[in-house]
Amino acid sequence: MALIIIGVIIILLGLAITRSNDPNFRRFASPVRVIGGIMVLIGILVACIIQIEAGEIGVKKLFGQVQNDVLPSGLHFINPLLDVEKMDIRTQNYTMSGVHDEGAKQGDDAIRVLTSDGLEVVIDLTVLYKLLPSDAPRIIRETGLDYTNKIVRPVTRTKIRDNAVYYDAVSLYSTKRDEFQNRIFKTIEGDFKRRGLLLEQILIRNITLPIMVKTAIEQKITAEQDAQKMQFVLQKERQEAERKRVEAQGISDYQRIINESLTDRQLQYEQIKAMKELAGSTNAKMVIMGKNTPVILDGKQ
Repeated sequence: MALIIIGVIIILLGLAITRSNDPNFRRFASPVRVIGGIMVLIGILVACIIQIEAGEIGVKKLFGQVQNDVLPSGLHFINPLLDVEKMDIRTQNYTMSGVHDEGAKQGDDAIRVLTSDGLEVVIDLTVLYKLLPSDAPRIIRETGLDYTNKIVRPVTRTKIRDNAVYYDAVSLYSTKRDEFQNRIFKTIEGDFKRRGLLLEQILIRNITLPIMVKTAIEQKITAEQDAQKMQFVLQKERQEAERKRVEAQGISDYQRIINESLTDRQLQYEQIKAMKELAGSTNAKMVIMGKNTPVILDGKQ
């Protein structure tokens, strides 16, 4: 469009030169008009060609009137009077975090909600969404290009606060976290769709409990771990006591069997075997006095 305007100005300048009284000056009128005409033609040609990048669509506007059809990715020839607004249809994310420089906004942008037990819980989350191509003209007409701050942010924060009141702080932090995430996804999805956006996923990144609740949970976990440790110790002691009982029973059974099987003849036989072994020793010299059969063994020196 700028080339067209410049070309028209140059043509008007050429016409003004034509009316000049100076013949030497008038001879430049034709070349100036030609240059202006060429620039107008180039401007019109450039204005008729537009390229839409991958992952984008083009919404056409003619004198402020938004057209219902959209331009897909690629090269297009259009009316040079049209103004094309390019819009991203790829997946976008909006993060609300309490960590500085981590979210979409500077500073603490986490969501503070009240739970069913009246405690304040801080939630960090990320919203994944994208623009529905067919609804892009309606978004331009009804919302504008800043749909992130006009739709995504306020709807998400409101729905999270509305749904958090159904859960207590501890459940929200632990057992009901997935249920809460699915619940807010369903409620936000409908609002987004009515406004031309597709909600892909809600990611709860962190839930921060009040200090007193967090301390109580840690104390409870410590107590449970101590109780489990004591149960392990008691079980180990029971197993050790059972092992000793079995061992004592085995020794008792062994002694009973030995006492029942030993006789005088058996003892005499064992005594004779022991004396024969001592007699065969090469470096021992002993005197063994048996009750009935005293024996002297004189070992070799």
